[in-house]
Amino acid sequence: MQRKAEILRRKAATLCAVAAVFMPVFVEAQVYKWVDEDGIVTYSNIAPPTDQDFQTLRFPCYAADPKCRSVRWEKVPLNTRAFRTEIQSASRYNSVDESLIRAIIHAESAYQPDAQSPKGAQGLMQLMPATQAELKVSDPFNPQENIQGGALYLSQLLAQFNGDYELAAAAYNAGPNAVNKYGGIPPYDETKEYVRRVKILYRRYGQVL
Repeated sequence: MQRKAEILRRKAATLCAVAAVFMPVFVEAQVYKWVDEDGIVTYSNIAPPTDQDFQTLRFPCYAADPKCRSVRWEKVPLNTRAFRTEIQSASRYNSVDESLIRAIIHAESAYQPDAQSPKGAQGLMQLMPATQAELKVSDPFNPQENIQGGALYLSQLLAQFNGDYELAAAAYNAGPNAVNKYGGIPPYDETKEYVRRVKILYRRYGQVL
């Protein structure tokens, strides 16, 4: 009886936790769900232990989505495990900091390989069809292809803007022509917010990788 009461108490606590987690769902982009040894369903924005089977509940949060502007980027959980092999390979091959690649992926798609933005960008690094063609990315929803293509594009932008990652990020969002036109970060609300987001994530990933 006492065991049953304890399980019911934990279920009640879980329901409260679910409410707390799902309130910011639309700004934190992903939530983890798993069932523990007692059959208790848990929802959390923190990844479970590596030996725990879990589901990832994904919610769109694209770079151009105004809802994403309310995300607390200083607090949003980082993801240092997803696509580790692909990201590290792309980092080495293209000479781009792994932390910057993760910052771009996090800012663009929140690690959703099947992400498609209303503007037509696709995959983890949200490559536009024209950019995919230039980079010879045949399947933008293949994580390895998308990350390699996105990292190559990022390396090209870094070279074009003399290693200035803020200008490279601005060009990644608005295009290099816009950066050249304004001689710096374009005065577009979306681009300014995007650069701010990438700066925070790049710094935070750099502190843990």
